[in-house]
Amino acid sequence: MKTYNIITVENDEDEQFFMREGFNASGLFRILAQPKNGDEMLEWLHAQKGGLPDLILTDLNMPGKNGYDIIVEIKGDPTYAHIPVVVTSTSSTQTIIDRCLSLGASDYVVKPDTFIEYASYAKKLHRLIEDKALVK
Repeated sequence: MKTYNIITVENDEDEQFFMREGFNASGLFRILAQPKNGDEMLEWLHAQKGGLPDLILTDLNMPGKNGYDIIVEIKGDPTYAHIPVVVTSTSSTQTIIDRCLSLGASDYVVKPDTFIEYASYAKKLHRLIEDKALVK
C-alpha cells in the first residue's frame, strides 16, 4: 500500500498528539507538519521548496484561518490547487458538509468519537483516498 505525505491542521494539542500516534501506528501516512490553523499551514507551505503534501487534512473550527478558509486559499492558488483538502470535524451536519464540498473540499470525514480510534480512522481515510483516487 502507498504511504501518503500529509499535513494535519488541528488546533487542539491533545487531538494533534493522538492523531499523530494513530496515523504513525497505521503505517499509511507520513505527517509532514501539524500546524495549529490555516495561517500556520500557509506559512509552512510557502516555506517549502519542494516536497508538498499529497493531502491536507484540516479541522473545521480553529482560531485564525479555519477549515473553510483553508479550502478557499488552497483551491484559489494554482501552486497548491492540485492538493486535495479533506475536512475533518466532530460535526456530521449535512449543511456544513455541503458547504465544505461546494467550496472545493475533496471530502469530509467525521472525527472519531475517542482519541484511541485514530489508527482505524487513518485506515478509513487511506481507503477513501484510494477508492476516490483523491491523490493523483
